[in-house]
Amino acid sequence: METKSELVRKLQQDILMWQGLQPASAACAERIGLGAIEDAFPGGVFPKRAIHEFITIFPEDAAASDGFIAGLLAALMKDGAACVWISTARRLFPAALSAFNVAPERIIFMDVSTEKDALWIMEEALRCEGLAAVVAEVDALSIIESRRLQLAVEESGVTGFILRKDARRMASTIATARWQISPLPSVLEEGMPGLGFPRWQVNLLKVRNGLPGSWIMEWADTGFLEVKRVLQQDGWSTDENRQIG
Repeated sequence: METKSELVRKLQQDILMWQGLQPASAACAERIGLGAIEDAFPGGVFPKRAIHEFITIFPEDAAASDGFIAGLLAALMKDGAACVWISTARRLFPAALSAFNVAPERIIFMDVSTEKDALWIMEEALRCEGLAAVVAEVDALSIIESRRLQLAVEESGVTGFILRKDARRMASTIATARWQISPLPSVLEEGMPGLGFPRWQVNLLKVRNGLPGSWIMEWADTGFLEVKRVLQQDGWSTDENRQIG
């Protein structure tokens, strides 16, 4: 007879499947190098078969989100797969992606005139199993549009990133995770000139069946570095730098 804990675990897995999150198998349950942030997701693994929504308030937040997404793409594209990046007013400088170990020539940039076109292209691109990820920059996203995108990623397994540039037009969506990335001053090593590595305040505002939280992260040349976890309700925090991945 199954124990109480086994029944609870099985029920949790069933709920995840009903909500469109397939449990990761041993072969594909690979962490992508986000450290404690990944622990916030169900099963302790960054959900690839999902839509991730990034909320921006100021232009500098959008630039910070671009950098953080680039760090995620470095892990998702490491096997040689390509990515599609769609926008109606792109400001991203493609060559800058190389700072996050992403080859710009493996990104297919598609600049369109309307957000309707951007979302249509994203839905179609998400159905292409050969892609690692699809990124779309839009001002708004309705729950119906987000549902169509989620159905597409469930079929293909491609990861979708929505970069929402107008926080005033917030609406409910079925995105698996909602992020807010803000830039922080870089920190130089003692005696070293120039600029330090990019550093961000990473807020995981919502995660389906997970634990939202806030962290200070840095891109340390080859991967993410967890600098600090912001004090949570459980009263735990750390200032110890930890290399991830």
